[in-house]
Amino acid sequence: MENLKEIDFVTKTTLPNGLRIVTEKIESVKSISVGIWVKTGSRNETPKQAGITHFLEHMLFKGTDKRSAYDIALSMESVGGYLNAFTSSEYTCYFARCVNTQIERALDVLSDMVLNPSFPEEEVEKEKKVVIEEMKMYRDSPDDYLFEEYNTRMFQGHELGRPVLGLEETVSSFTREDLYEYMEERYRAGNLLISVAGNVEHEDVVKLVSEYLGDLPALDVNNEEQPLNEFDTSKLELTKPIEQTHYILGRRGLNFDHDDKYLLLLANTILGGGMSSRLHQNVREKYGYCYSIQTFNQSYTDSGMWGVYVGTDKDYVEHVHELVVAELKSISEELVPEKELEEAKSQLKGKLLLSQENTSNRMMRLAKSELYFDRFVTLDELVENIDTVTSEQILEFSKEFFDQKYFMEAVLTPEG
Repeated sequence: MENLKEIDFVTKTTLPNGLRIVTEKIESVKSISVGIWVKTGSRNETPKQAGITHFLEHMLFKGTDKRSAYDIALSMESVGGYLNAFTSSEYTCYFARCVNTQIERALDVLSDMVLNPSFPEEEVEKEKKVVIEEMKMYRDSPDDYLFEEYNTRMFQGHELGRPVLGLEETVSSFTREDLYEYMEERYRAGNLLISVAGNVEHEDVVKLVSEYLGDLPALDVNNEEQPLNEFDTSKLELTKPIEQTHYILGRRGLNFDHDDKYLLLLANTILGGGMSSRLHQNVREKYGYCYSIQTFNQSYTDSGMWGVYVGTDKDYVEHVHELVVAELKSISEELVPEKELEEAKSQLKGKLLLSQENTSNRMMRLAKSELYFDRFVTLDELVENIDTVTSEQILEFSKEFFDQKYFMEAVLTPEG
């Protein structure tokens, strides 16, 4: 086994089959959060498989060769813990949170779900209906619907442009064999990561993971190149029988490891980081044009999305657009005052520190750090990178990044 240097209380081990284990020991708590992460998401599907990663995530809770769906649910709830999972464009996570004395139970159940799913035929058919209802639920939510359509346009013709839930026609077509085949392709040792945060010893976790997952064959995963294409910046206009207008002004963002990521992080905080941000103060507090206005900043391995979202009246859309563009122009033409920059830095660092009080957040940060950077990015490193950003750097970055030629509008208005 290859053991890497311990940083603070973080340790990493790679098993002979390529499976990675990262742990963070937190002596001040009695709980643990355990995650089995699979480096596969909606972008790793073929068009016919659209939605299979998410569907599979649902189906792993439906029973194994030795546990029923009820047994799986009871396994953690009977000791005061819980199980859950989520799927994104680039990874899937199955996780448990419980008291630290139940580490073996958590790993036993999670590994059983990942290694031995039974996929009962009747459950496959039932879950298709559940997922299609989930799609309808999101389509009924105006902001969710707009974001999905915006994302599809932003990455049209690319794997990132497909919805994580898939399409009704693809989900309706899935069979047990499709699920097993996809797992055979993607759920391989080198594509798995075990992340544990809490009051636990690294050696104990390695021993348990070796016992439950050490026999997975060391097979490579085939990841094809997915070159990004240009995107259509023309205005996207949609209607629905709703009361409020929903509006997005956005562009492609930065990938996780981009040199300018800390500059965007601070610019994003200044523009839309809460009630004290420029956009909130100007659009909502000064003019009362909206109840909700916020920025979003999503990163992927090779790209990202950044933008401003507003819920407003249809008569205010043009006014809101002008105010948002004016704020983007302002940060691109004038230095951010030192006091405002320091406050944004303090806000970011405070959020980072507050997030460390939850073992689930720490487990997720641990895993994402390993998945995207192949190492643990310490808080000290994050704080140092935030602290070194200057107003001059933000100005130079903003001149290019907030140029309106890169932006696209998406608007969802009431019918009639």
